Amino acid sequence: MAKSAEVEHPVKAFGWAAREASGRLSPFNFSRRETGDEDVRFKLLYCGICHSDLHSINNDWGFSLYPLVPGHEVVGEVTEVGSKVKKVKVGHKVGVGVMVDSCKTCENCINDLENYCPKLILTYGSINTDGKITYGGYSDHMIANERYIVKFPDNMPLDAAAPLLCAGITVYSPLKYFGLAEEGKHVGIVGLGGLGHVAVKFAKAFGAKVTVISTSPSKKTEALEHLGADFFLNSREPDQMQLAVGTMDGIIDTVSAVHPILPLIGLLKTHGKLVMVGAPDKPLELSVFPLITGRKTVAGSGIGGMKETQEMIDFAAKHKITADIEVVPMDYVNKALERLAKGDVRYRFVIDIGNTLAATKT
Repeated sequence: MAKSAEVEHPVKAFGWAAREASGRLSPFNFSRRETGDEDVRFKLLYCGICHSDLHSINNDWGFSLYPLVPGHEVVGEVTEVGSKVKKVKVGHKVGVGVMVDSCKTCENCINDLENYCPKLILTYGSINTDGKITYGGYSDHMIANERYIVKFPDNMPLDAAAPLLCAGITVYSPLKYFGLAEEGKHVGIVGLGGLGHVAVKFAKAFGAKVTVISTSPSKKTEALEHLGADFFLNSREPDQMQLAVGTMDGIIDTVSAVHPILPLIGLLKTHGKLVMVGAPDKPLELSVFPLITGRKTVAGSGIGGMKETQEMIDFAAKHKITADIEVVPMDYVNKALERLAKGDVRYRFVIDIGNTLAATKT
């Protein structure tokens, strides 16, 4: 006979969850597993609100599991470690990103690419190895195997660093892998949102020349004066785009809406790379001829492995890279999701879990 959830998960937990695809969250009592030998338990301090949280809550992708506790940009303080844990100690500041487990034995896992493991277990909305749904960071505490824990340097502001666990690694990894993290490279960043603004910061820290490509001319001042981009292109202005044809070594496309990519391919030099990290919900039109004539590449990239994620956090701490955030209390989360759907945030919401979640208990 199968054990009850209470027997399997004896540690009480509290958070906010969606019960159906209504777009609304409300207080939720649940439980988490005991601390195993290789586990790290930590109390939550902050959790970023990613656009994928919104998609998952609404079941936009068709595979959401309810009740759904979102949150995969999670930062907290270690309260308990298993007997075999070596990476962190009680009191250390740590984080969990998009994943909490993988098979550990496939070629991807062996090569520190757990993010591409075919048996990847997501931080929320996945079925864990015990057959239970994983619950994310809109909650009072979490537990994960130490392999999937990131340690935060002491000098990092935890609220503004939380979004790096998704947005940061999502842009850091392709910049590194596709050879764009080199001084003097010319990198285009498409879209100036949660991903795009962090991409500008990392690319500049690598020493690249950066052009922000946007449909919103109102973002020009922000891109150039606040984020330090070198150039700004309004992609709806043909004359501007024509002047930039053939000038870029690579482009990181962060836009998740359907948009034309042929003009972007035209901006690339010979051997240039257009890397998609946004996730449009409909196919994009791709003409092959411009690829052939310039030996150009259209590629994709998704977050990064745990070794690279720790490397990214350490690099960010060294170069003082954080996300631009708006900190909100737990009971504001539904309003924050409404604003996120309208693009009304600069550039990432972060929930102050540590100071505001307990007050929402009923």
